[in-house]
Amino acid sequence: MKFQIVTPERVVLSDEIDQITLTTEDGEITVLPRHIPLVTNLKPGELHYKKSGEDFGVAISGGFGVVKDDGSVVVLADTAEHAHEIDLVRAEEARARAAKLMSEPRKQEDVNFAALQMQLEKALIRLKVGNKYRKLK
Repeated sequence: MKFQIVTPERVVLSDEIDQITLTTEDGEITVLPRHIPLVTNLKPGELHYKKSGEDFGVAISGGFGVVKDDGSVVVLADTAEHAHEIDLVRAEEARARAAKLMSEPRKQEDVNFAALQMQLEKALIRLKVGNKYRKLK
């Protein structure tokens, strides 16, 4: 089936694939050929797809998934990175920074905890995807 991942900055992927697993607000779903049309919100997480028996992973920070009438799938993501694009050192540094800021005693108005939590979650997802798919190669 035709598959695309698009962010505001670029087309991350445009390819023919066998299946894709998406992390939605209601849990994970796997889309196979001839899936019913669907539009769903995507949570930050791992996007997993298979092509010719090989597994691939992409870290996304949220967005929308669309399964069209013709069976093609489009992911409109806020950000998306292939496992091989993830700088694991930078991701670990971002995780440590966000975790430290969240643990420090401060006045509530000094820190936007929701933004810090999103930064922490994004760093953890990047580390998970980067480590998981680099080991497979």
